[in-house]
Amino acid sequence: MQTKHVRQIQIDVNGEPRSLSVEPRLLLVHLLRDQLGLTGTHVGCDTSSCGACTVLLDGRSVKSCTMLAVQADGRAVTTIEGIGNSKSLHPMQEAFWAEHGLQCGYCTTGMIVSAVDIIQRNPDPTDEQIREGLGGNVCRCTGYHNIVRAVKAAARAVRSGARRKSVAEVEPLTPPLEAPPVTGEGIIPHREPVGAGGE
Repeated sequence: MQTKHVRQIQIDVNGEPRSLSVEPRLLLVHLLRDQLGLTGTHVGCDTSSCGACTVLLDGRSVKSCTMLAVQADGRAVTTIEGIGNSKSLHPMQEAFWAEHGLQCGYCTTGMIVSAVDIIQRNPDPTDEQIREGLGGNVCRCTGYHNIVRAVKAAARAVRSGARRKSVAEVEPLTPPLEAPPVTGEGIIPHREPVGAGGE
């Protein structure tokens, strides 16, 4: 019986040093999702076209579905979870919400990670520079206009030194005025089928 070849690697993931045993063929995206539970990094096309799997490697955006985990040995990986969280949103996360830069949200984590890389390298990008920088990220919902606006808004916030906000500050949640029904009944009004009642 043949044993699997396993390598020991050292990776800094979202600021935390990790020592991990991996097979040489394991992709970085699967290490992050399956072994570390960082499911904000999405698997989209499996062909490196969509960018949903984008992470920062030593501060630069890479597609984690095109990279072996062993190639990240000795390096720093930042996922969407390391960019911001519900208590401390990155300005890019807040801007995507405020400027409606997302719809279904599947591409959004990769889009945000790529956009963070853009403004780290260019604090005041033009629309054209943003579109070029996001060329490796595909969104099938928004048409990109609001995404570009979100990146520009985040760049302004970072340049001004705006403090990070929590989700509660950005979108305060209030309880409903009355309790919802126990079942789904009552949410959608009952209507007689067309043609019912002798019509």
